[in-house]
Amino acid sequence: MTHISKHQQRQSKQAHQQWRNGVALSKQGKWHDAITAFENALRSAPDDDVYLLNAAKACQQLKRYDEALAYASRAVALRPDEELPILLKARALHRLQREHEACACLLSLPDHLRTTVDFWVIMGMAQQNLAEHREAIGSFMNALAIKIDDAMSHYRMGISFYELQFKEEASECFRTGLQLGLGPNDLHVHGMLAYAERENCRWPQAEEEMAHLRRIVASLPEGAAVMSAPFAHVTLMDDPLHQKKAAGLMSRTISDVTPVSRLATPVGARMRIGYLSSDFYQHATCVLMGELFEHHDRSRFEVFVYSHGKDDQSAMRKRVQNASEHFIDLRGQTDLQMAERIASDGLDLLIDLKGYTSLNRLGVFARRPAPVQASFLGFPGTLGGDFIDYIIGDPTVTPLAHAAHFSEQIAQMPICYQPNDRQRARPFPLTRTQVGLPEDAFVLCGFNQAYKISPEVLDVWCGFLRDIPNSVLWLLDWHGQARPHLEHELLARGVDLSRICWAPRWSLEHHISRIRLADVFIDTWPCNGHTTASDALWSGLPVVTYQGQTFASRVASSLVQACGLPELVCASIAAYRDTVLALAADPDRVAALKARLEEARETSPLFDSARFARDFESLLSRMIERHRAGEPPAHLLAQSLAH
Repeated sequence: MTHISKHQQRQSKQAHQQWRNGVALSKQGKWHDAITAFENALRSAPDDDVYLLNAAKACQQLKRYDEALAYASRAVALRPDEELPILLKARALHRLQREHEACACLLSLPDHLRTTVDFWVIMGMAQQNLAEHREAIGSFMNALAIKIDDAMSHYRMGISFYELQFKEEASECFRTGLQLGLGPNDLHVHGMLAYAERENCRWPQAEEEMAHLRRIVASLPEGAAVMSAPFAHVTLMDDPLHQKKAAGLMSRTISDVTPVSRLATPVGARMRIGYLSSDFYQHATCVLMGELFEHHDRSRFEVFVYSHGKDDQSAMRKRVQNASEHFIDLRGQTDLQMAERIASDGLDLLIDLKGYTSLNRLGVFARRPAPVQASFLGFPGTLGGDFIDYIIGDPTVTPLAHAAHFSEQIAQMPICYQPNDRQRARPFPLTRTQVGLPEDAFVLCGFNQAYKISPEVLDVWCGFLRDIPNSVLWLLDWHGQARPHLEHELLARGVDLSRICWAPRWSLEHHISRIRLADVFIDTWPCNGHTTASDALWSGLPVVTYQGQTFASRVASSLVQACGLPELVCASIAAYRDTVLALAADPDRVAALKARLEEARETSPLFDSARFARDFESLLSRMIERHRAGEPPAHLLAQSLAH
């Protein structure tokens, strides 16, 4: 019989009382006090599995995930074949973005013990972050087999359906999750649902969700931290202050982290600038930026490219690698690991190319691995956070009069903020017959993605078909689920579907060649064509656009003006309509505009990558020099260099 001394008995009793105090504090939501009590209990009984599990849970509530992992790991060592310790360990690993380890931890549990919703939800979320979406759907299905009304499983399964391009299925999952109740996730899921329904061109459903977005954002207090879906707000809404508030809600959910320690830039060194993105492959962002990397002045700038996305082995990927002085692959690393790696390079400036788009790592920027941080190209709006100092725009997309729309300081390029690559494919001869267009029709090209087409936009486009004899509307068949809904809307507006031509998704080279066969590109609002519009201009196709009040609604205006065609930028929908009708009535003018764009391909500042690089470097230098001089970030208005 083991002898227990009075001292040990007293310690055990004290530990038990500390644990009881911790449990009581936990029930009151006083997690800081609770973890202190649990830690006190563990000092007397360091191998008590119950105390360890409670400490792990408290640390997770406090977002102290490294400590949660340590406590849970000790509990797993004591109880290796029980579900709760393994779930707490796996959840901590997931929160630390160590997804492979989270999956391995869960799979260490015998099959007959994988019986809870939590097990399958954690597994599914880890699989999603590994882009294993089919496997994730299977995990969420297993969770729903246990509890059919688990809201989180429906919502999370919707994300994987969405990523696999099953947008209607995703919408139904999001809707079910909302009906069951998602609590603080409601705003984010309403945004996901609004965006998915717009992609499907199911407009009544989308408008219902957008009304929820407006109501919820308006009701939340300033300074709240709530998950939102900022991309839906900037692309579907035309209210810049609403967009700013929605972005701020999201930014505060990721900004409660400790900054990393930075290595200072060596005295006398070249300016060190870094770019962080998952899109350094055959992706629209990379296609636009390819030549910028090649034109960086290596005598003044040391360039670091940090990639956390796939390597598709494409020529574009290799081109960026060859053009980069330092190309660092950070795939599989956590936000903290990335931030520490970047901080060790002693940058002057770090540039985010993602914003609130898929696979962003804004959690890296929240940890401040560089003294100056800027947002560029990937997201057409404010990020709403205090961890980004500048948004890089131009006098059109980010005029100083709109400063209140942004949490960042405005940094303006002198002509247009969007880089372009003069080495990309040039149009080659195609005939209308080859792409399914009537040879003698006036072709209105509306190649923006389906989510950008609103009922108001389609009303105007259908008016063109009514008012322009022998005209056809040429649309992009972006994904098969949108087309039948859009055709339904066209029929409801009295349009004969024989006047609608559908273009399949093609390679960029072939796309550039076919788009020039149209007569005019008709833009969308409140989200314009961005890369799509620059592709049209590069091909030689005039773009008519309506300029709104938000960044996303002014991009095409910036592009068109940079090509020397300001007369195609319209200040109202009526002017947009009149401009297109006037072009349809004047084929000689259309031909003249196309000729001007053919010349602009060689002479326009929009397509002058070397000039863009010099202006861009001048702007970055101004940011860096302010910091080196001890001055805070400030608006930097456009300054054109001599060319």
